[in-house]
Amino acid sequence: MSASTLIIVAIAGIFTLLYLVIRSKLHAFVALLLVSLLVGIAAGMPLNDVLQSVQNGMGGTLGFVAVVVGLGAMFGKMLEVSGGAERLAQTLMKRFGEDRSQWALGITGFLVAIPVFFDVGFIILVPIIYGLAKKTGKSLLHYGIPLLAGLAVTHSFIPPTPGPIAVAELIGADLGWVILFGVIAGIPAMIIAGPIFGKYIAKKIHVTVPAYMEFEEKEYDKDLPGFGLISAIILVPLVLILMNTLSTVLLPEDSWIRAITTFVGHPFVALTIATLLTFFFLGTKRGYSKQEVHDIATKALEPAGIIILVTGAGGVFKQVLMDSGVGEVLGDMMATSPLPPIVLAFLIAAIVRVAQGSATVAMVTAAGLITPVIGIMDLEGPILGLIVISIASGATVLSHVNDSGFWLVNRYFGLDVKDTLKSWTVMETIIGLVGFTTALILALIIG
Repeated sequence: MSASTLIIVAIAGIFTLLYLVIRSKLHAFVALLLVSLLVGIAAGMPLNDVLQSVQNGMGGTLGFVAVVVGLGAMFGKMLEVSGGAERLAQTLMKRFGEDRSQWALGITGFLVAIPVFFDVGFIILVPIIYGLAKKTGKSLLHYGIPLLAGLAVTHSFIPPTPGPIAVAELIGADLGWVILFGVIAGIPAMIIAGPIFGKYIAKKIHVTVPAYMEFEEKEYDKDLPGFGLISAIILVPLVLILMNTLSTVLLPEDSWIRAITTFVGHPFVALTIATLLTFFFLGTKRGYSKQEVHDIATKALEPAGIIILVTGAGGVFKQVLMDSGVGEVLGDMMATSPLPPIVLAFLIAAIVRVAQGSATVAMVTAAGLITPVIGIMDLEGPILGLIVISIASGATVLSHVNDSGFWLVNRYFGLDVKDTLKSWTVMETIIGLVGFTTALILALIIG
C-alpha cells in the first residue's frame, strides 16, 4: 500500500475517533478499540494480525499501567479518607497566614493531586475556599484559582497520576525524568496560573458561595493525621523513583548501590512501599480495622479501572499504527517536519483536547501518533521525559464546554459559562503554555 494511502487511513482514523467520541458519545475505550481495528483492516493488515496487534497493544500497556495506576489509586484513597488532604491544607494555611493564603492553597493543591485524583481533591478542599471567601468577603476565585492551579498542574505533570503514567509508558519514557521535569515545569505554571492569575481575575469577577452549595464542614471519624507524616508518605515514591533515575546516570552498571536503587525505585516497588505505608500509618495504626482498610482499597479501584482500560485502548491504537506501517509513514512525514518532536507532540495533544474534551484521550492519542517519530529519530533518555510534559501541556490547554472539569468548576463556584471561560479556561491554558515553554527551554539546554 502506498505511503499516501496509509496517510489517508491515519487521518480518517483520527477523524473517526473524534466523531465517535464527540458526536456519537461512544465511550473512549470502545471508540479507541473500534478505530484501531478499522485502521488495521484499512491499512491492509491480515485479519489475524490485526487481532494480534490488539492483544499485544493492550497487554504491553496494561502490564505497567494497571499496576501503577491501581496502586496509586489506593494510595490516594487512604489519604483522602484519613483526612490527610485536609491536614495539609490546614497546616499550610496556618503557616502562611491569611494574607498569603493563596500560596498555601496552591501548594496544597500541588501536593494533594500527586496521589489524589483532581476532582476528588477539589471536592475535599472546596469547603476551605468557601470559608475563606465568607470570612474575607473576597471573590471565590481569589482562593479557588490557586487551589485549582495546584491540583491541575500535578494532575497533568507528575506521576503517579494516570495521565503522565500513561504517556510515559506509551512512548517509553523513564518516570524519574518525568517527575523531575514535571516538578520543574509545574512550579512556575502553578505560580503564574494560581496566585498571580487568581489575584487578577478575582478583581474582574466577584463571585460568592452559591446558595445551592452551602456545605457543612466535613467531619472525619478520626483525628487528622500529622502534617509531617502526610508529607513524608507523599514524597516516598517520588524520591525512590528519582533515586533510581539518578543512579542509572551517576553510578556504573555493576554497582551494588545502583542495583538496590534500581529495584526499590522501580514504580512497582516504590508505589507498593508507599501504599503499604498508607495502609499502616493512615489505616490500622489510626484505628481502622483490617476489613475497613481492605474496603477502602477496593473502593479506590472503581474510578481507576476506567482510566486503566482507556489507557490500554490507547496502547492498542499505538500498536496497530506501528504494525500496520501507518506509524512509520506518519513518523517519516513528521520527522521531516521543520517542527521538533516536542512541538509536534504539544500541537497534536492540544488539537485532540480542544476537539473532544478528555485530557486522557488527548494524551494517549498524541502519544500513539508521536511514538513512530521517536523510533525514527532514535530519541531516548531525558528528551522523552520532556515530550511527556509537552503532551501533558497540550492536553491541558483550552478546557471548555466539552470537558467535565469545566462544569465541575462552573457548578461549585456558581459561575456562568462566560465567566468560567474567563477564569478556568484561561487558568488551564496558562498551565499548558508555561509547561510547554519550560519543556521547550529544557530541551534546548539538554540539546
